[in-house]
Amino acid sequence: MEKGFEVLDHTADIGISVYGADLKELFANAALGLFSLMAELADVKENLQRQLKLSAEDEEGLLVRWLNELVYIFDVEHIIFKRFEIDKLTGNQLTARCFGEQMKPGQHELKREIKAATYHMLKIDKGSRGYEVKIIFDV
Repeated sequence: MEKGFEVLDHTADIGISVYGADLKELFANAALGLFSLMAELADVKENLQRQLKLSAEDEEGLLVRWLNELVYIFDVEHIIFKRFEIDKLTGNQLTARCFGEQMKPGQHELKREIKAATYHMLKIDKGSRGYEVKIIFDV
């Protein structure tokens, strides 16, 4: 997949269109898009790893839960992730490894605060070239 995500204009909020050859790549690109909205990732190192196991009712719910868990970790533990490996993804369960580092004031450039991923316009679509989803975030 050439392009993993692109930013969408949305009144009062911000969104991304996310692409992936498969669902694992879609979920990884969604997480990368989220963190790209929140911080400049070029200088973020991968000296910290976190494993996450999540479940939800369906794929859309799992995607929102995944992104909101990452927002929570950023807000509470001040960790910026820049790489995501989805180890297991079924219709309602996810196991992933996230790589990044502890946020350091003055070293990391923050762009904007993201409060949460929403269900607004959320629908994972499968086409001939892979998967696509639009995600709107509360800011």
